[in-house]
Amino acid sequence: MKLASVLATGRGETNRLLSDLAARASQRGLCVVGTVQVNHDPTDSKHCDMDVRVLPDGPVLRISQSLGTQSRGCRLDPSALEQAVRLTEGALESGADLMIVNKFGKHEAEGRGFRELIGTALMRGIPVIVGLNGLNAEAFAEFAGAFAEHLDPSGDAMNQWLDDACAKSPERRAV
Repeated sequence: MKLASVLATGRGETNRLLSDLAARASQRGLCVVGTVQVNHDPTDSKHCDMDVRVLPDGPVLRISQSLGTQSRGCRLDPSALEQAVRLTEGALESGADLMIVNKFGKHEAEGRGFRELIGTALMRGIPVIVGLNGLNAEAFAEFAGAFAEHLDPSGDAMNQWLDDACAKSPERRAV
């Protein structure tokens, strides 16, 4: 079972690392499923717009809601997140070599979102890597137990993990 997490400190850095990993894996001929996050310039001058690209071939879904400049609550659009989960589940059913989840967030910490699908992929022997933020790192640690490896937020560390995790899967993993 190959499960890893990465948490980078710079704004958007975890997203960039996971997007780069998805591109490298695809270039190697691996079938990558899941999501990578793409943030856009703020529309309300305070908050960025958050989109996820569903791997391997899209679509791009807006997962943030515009709640106004005075909003303080969670801006995640739960229905968009669940759509991304359903699309990833469909892609996983077609076979995969690797699953990337842009963030183990509040929904996953509460037992929703990608949480069950992460377990499904791991049970099928498909390596999974997730992005973390400091708010949900403890919940991820409780979920993953001793099975997860925390990676340094560097391209070298992620490339090494990819090599190790996918070394035994030269063929696409069929379901």
